[in-house]
Amino acid sequence: MRLVWDALTMSEHPLDLSARIIDEGITDIEPNRFSNELSELADGVAIVESFSHVVLIDTGGGLVAFDSSSATTGNAVVKSMRSWSDAPVHTMVYTHGHLDHVGGSRSFAADAETNGHPTPRVLGHEKVIPRFDRYETTSGYNKTINARQFGGAAREAGQANEKPFIPAGTLRPDVTYETSLIERIGDVDFEFNHCMGETDDHTWTWVPEHKLISAGDQFIWRFPNCGNPQKVQRYPVEWAESLRAMASMDCELFVPAHGLPIAGAARIRTCLITVAETLEHLIAEVLEAMNSGATLDEILHSVSVPQTALDLPYLRPLYDEPEFVIRNLWRLYGGWYDGNPARLKPPADSAIGAAVATLAGGAQALIDAATAASGRGDHRVACQLIEFALAAEPDMHAVHEARIEIYTARRSAETSLMAKGIFKSAVADSEIVLTGEVPEVKFVLALNE
Repeated sequence: MRLVWDALTMSEHPLDLSARIIDEGITDIEPNRFSNELSELADGVAIVESFSHVVLIDTGGGLVAFDSSSATTGNAVVKSMRSWSDAPVHTMVYTHGHLDHVGGSRSFAADAETNGHPTPRVLGHEKVIPRFDRYETTSGYNKTINARQFGGAAREAGQANEKPFIPAGTLRPDVTYETSLIERIGDVDFEFNHCMGETDDHTWTWVPEHKLISAGDQFIWRFPNCGNPQKVQRYPVEWAESLRAMASMDCELFVPAHGLPIAGAARIRTCLITVAETLEHLIAEVLEAMNSGATLDEILHSVSVPQTALDLPYLRPLYDEPEFVIRNLWRLYGGWYDGNPARLKPPADSAIGAAVATLAGGAQALIDAATAASGRGDHRVACQLIEFALAAEPDMHAVHEARIEIYTARRSAETSLMAKGIFKSAVADSEIVLTGEVPEVKFVLALNE
């Protein structure tokens, strides 16, 4: 399904638009608007819709900014902020350490210098700092997997750009906490709470004066991003627990870092509990199957999320998807061995590709079989066969020509950005072999882990 923005949805106040989408069950309007424009949500509370959003609270003693958006959007966010307030930014709260939330911090630092203000104090969970350290030690790898996630040529990404994965000038936290922290900034109290979900370093914040929750990425207007195929462990169980914890608050204004803010206690609670129950259903089904002795393959092809849940406007599998979350649950509870003894110590891809090609009568026979499978919509089989052919004959142009067609067809049949990006990356890598040129990729989203 193609999600759209139109003149009405781009100009509509975010709280009005979110109410309309949720109450009417609208699924063809994109709830993530990247306009970099500011909207006031309440007296002294504003949001700049970007990637990611920045939530601003005027405390009377300076602004508190939740996140800073990305390195590419930070300047635009600061410009919009300054159209609303000229007060210094007292504290910047990192909801977690992903680059689209922290990369714009250098723009806030530059703004402070320009205006003669102190550099904003940065507050975050204590695990944000080791995350930054990990990014520094795996800079090339992270550039590679982010290129692949968004459809780029992964073969070239790691070494093609000498810039570090964390943008130079990104501010590190000055104040950290372990479990919870209560602070009064200006005239406003803030209750910072650690949770895990998409990350292990997440902070959601309760602001009682405004009956407001800043949720970060614990609610993203998509099926929860807790199965990302290329990234470190995610935490579905704790994610559901955090949603229930937030639902227990007397919240009237709920502001995620992606997607629209939501107003109204009943509406907020319904959304949070529904997502929590959906995750809990998936977790219970996977654990029951694991406890019965099922292999990963059996679970992947037998456990699912009810379509009625996936049809909700805030649970569509358009970024991550349940199949990937199942794999992450298996990794969490069962390690990396999937139950197939042949894959405990498998042969090299080239060896198994050569063996299968020999049995099939050559790489061309595999190409023909893969193309036929793709033509009848059997994309899983088609991709496996063409990968056998590629492993057997990695320089054969006919393999790459068929591979481009097969993965292009498979990509069009997928819903999640994770799947679409990886399949597009396979196309891009084969295009490099055929043309010798790195194809240009226009990312539909900024980098996000």
